[in-house]
Amino acid sequence: MPSTPPPLLTGPASTTVPGPQPADSAVPDGPADIRLIVTDMDGTLLDDAKRIPEGLWSTLAELRRRGVLFSPASGRQYATLAKEFAGADEGMVFIAENGAYVVRDGEELSSDPMDPAVARRLVRAARDLVADGTDAGAVVCGKRSAYVERGDEAFLAEVRKYYVEHRVVADATEIDDDVVKVALFDFGPAERSTAPALEPFAATHKVVVSGEHWVDVMNRTADKGAALRRLQRATGITPAQTLVFGDYLNDLEMLDAAEWSFAMANAHPEVVRRARHLAPSNNDDGVLRTIAHLLDLPR
Repeated sequence: MPSTPPPLLTGPASTTVPGPQPADSAVPDGPADIRLIVTDMDGTLLDDAKRIPEGLWSTLAELRRRGVLFSPASGRQYATLAKEFAGADEGMVFIAENGAYVVRDGEELSSDPMDPAVARRLVRAARDLVADGTDAGAVVCGKRSAYVERGDEAFLAEVRKYYVEHRVVADATEIDDDVVKVALFDFGPAERSTAPALEPFAATHKVVVSGEHWVDVMNRTADKGAALRRLQRATGITPAQTLVFGDYLNDLEMLDAAEWSFAMANAHPEVVRRARHLAPSNNDDGVLRTIAHLLDLPR
């Protein structure tokens, strides 16, 4: 007999959330006036086995029928996101590469390419880390493909999860593509090893720990929140009509761009402090259950 799912965690995530706080400690029953739903993928929409929840496709169909825009926002590349949602992506806005590349129906809406000289410096910094004994590697994220110098299967297995379009090259400092992000994968804890080593880049660029093993470096003007605010302006959808879900540090800015901001129960403590509300964990269908609750959808 199936176990009863945990209840919705409807209280405010923290008393230190930026912006106005809900008057009531509980999320009101639906339907709420939500026109845009933005969700992170890994650790948020996907469970720990990287699986899309079974009810997503029927939920997307109902959202489309109601005129609610759905937008995956991820550190993953656009090609990977498009593959995940193939067949259900009509009109969907993909906020890829942590906001540095945004695409709708195959057309670029916005991008924030890096200075190629900075991308080359980051590749060399990754090489230095490896030379010093860190088991890591750089992924140079272009609009057309991702580029890596490491060709061992253990590293490529991690790259494939997020970058279905990738190439192994002899020299990642010599590529012909617009680079929107450089990501470093560390087989150890990235927050304790790789991230501190990239701190010199933080003076001019955004250095974000986007997962237990990943650190992303982008322009200061590139993040999920900036991409979301541009999308809101383009569509006329307000923060009060925006529902956002996230679990890790690269989700913080987009939580600030929505009045309906939810941290997953499994989220990083800083994300829990920043969000207005808590949702059940990614392994408990937290995103879909919260959407159903707020929009009064059948479950």
